[in-house]
Amino acid sequence: MQIFNTLTRKKEEFIPQKPGEYRIYVCGPTVYNFIHIGNARPMVVFDTLRRYLEYQGNKVIYVSNITDIDDKLIKKGQEEGVPMQEVARRYEAEYIKDSEGLNVLAPTVRPRATEHIDEILGIVADIIEKGYGYVAKNGDVYFRARKFKEYGKLSHLNLEDLESGNRELRSQMDDDLKEDPADFAVWKAAKPGEPAWESPYGPGRPGWHIECSAMARKHLGETIDLHCGGQDLIFPHHENEIAQSECANGCTFSRYWMHNGFLNIDNHKMSKSANNFFTVREIADVYGYEPIRYFLLTAGYRMPLNYTVELIQSCKASLERLYTCRENLDFLIKNAAETGSDVLVEKAAAAKAKFNTAMDDDLNTPDALAAIFELVKEINTLGKDASKAALTNAAEVFDELTGVLGLLYNRKTNEVPAEVMELVERRAAAKKAKDWGTADALRAQITEMGWQVEDTAQGPKVSKIS
Repeated sequence: MQIFNTLTRKKEEFIPQKPGEYRIYVCGPTVYNFIHIGNARPMVVFDTLRRYLEYQGNKVIYVSNITDIDDKLIKKGQEEGVPMQEVARRYEAEYIKDSEGLNVLAPTVRPRATEHIDEILGIVADIIEKGYGYVAKNGDVYFRARKFKEYGKLSHLNLEDLESGNRELRSQMDDDLKEDPADFAVWKAAKPGEPAWESPYGPGRPGWHIECSAMARKHLGETIDLHCGGQDLIFPHHENEIAQSECANGCTFSRYWMHNGFLNIDNHKMSKSANNFFTVREIADVYGYEPIRYFLLTAGYRMPLNYTVELIQSCKASLERLYTCRENLDFLIKNAAETGSDVLVEKAAAAKAKFNTAMDDDLNTPDALAAIFELVKEINTLGKDASKAALTNAAEVFDELTGVLGLLYNRKTNEVPAEVMELVERRAAAKKAKDWGTADALRAQITEMGWQVEDTAQGPKVSKIS
């Protein structure tokens, strides 16, 4: 499989350190509110990568964290007059609910920052011991960015460019705590009313970037195979993770980096001030979760993605086509003869090959979806003449491919009640006897019971009225 490595700015063969085992870290949310549609993109994209790697027979150790200590969380707790951790646990539960709604697999490990204070302080101590960190007069601990000669290698910018273009680095240093404006905090001294933990530097709390370094080291080791996240995290978050991890550990932090592109709303940047800010929950309440997942796979993950109501409606319609095809397959398999055409076996194999080729090309989900719809077209064209074995094989391939993309997870197996089937059989007999009045009356009775009957060449097809 080839993936685009942000670090080298080129596609590379994705080779894990241990054959057949991928160690992946994905930056999770800061749980101070409901997640928005932009937050959902890395969740779905990298869940799909994980599914594909597992589909190919690999083991994936997938770690995605919860940031439950942060300025925004502290502020939210103060606004609501409740402890910060109460806010964090509430929105962590809401995040998991949305994650499950999007059919995102639970991580192998879902670590919380506040449960890794010892590990965080361990990395802070390593940084100081090796001369990359220092304790400010107020108890803050800062990382010496300029001392790490490779600083900027992920964002492909040097410190001078970063300093001039990023307000975080253009700090005025009025408090005279930093040696250099480029330095960043790995430990923050306690402020009145804020949560704090004891440390060798006095009471305080972790800096944002150090949390991921500590959790990745504990759960995946000093060098991981892949680190993922949104494009907005490249600088400063991931850049700082690299600096502090590689200086503390003395080795490469992550061998590959993948970043998904931004998501816009009606071709505009999403923001609350522009009144175009949508949470996953708000959209799911109207359209369901599955169209959101489908939508997030319709563009290459590195490309910008534009959300519109029309697009989400189109995605819902595309999903309905897939569900209809799968229901038709069940019906065809049930009524098919043992003998028949086996051409569909060849077509299913071709669709599977196209799907795998697309996914191997830097997780090309748009082409993977196209391969599935090619299979749908072949099933619709060849299904009525296909043998039972060919249809069963097509169903297995269909389920495999849609499963890799995490789709069609809301399939309902509606067993037709015996009393309904009795009416269907009586109606078929009435039609055969050309007793149209009785046939129509029986159809009306079936409809009243919440079912519909469709006459096909393979016999009557019964389905639940939605």
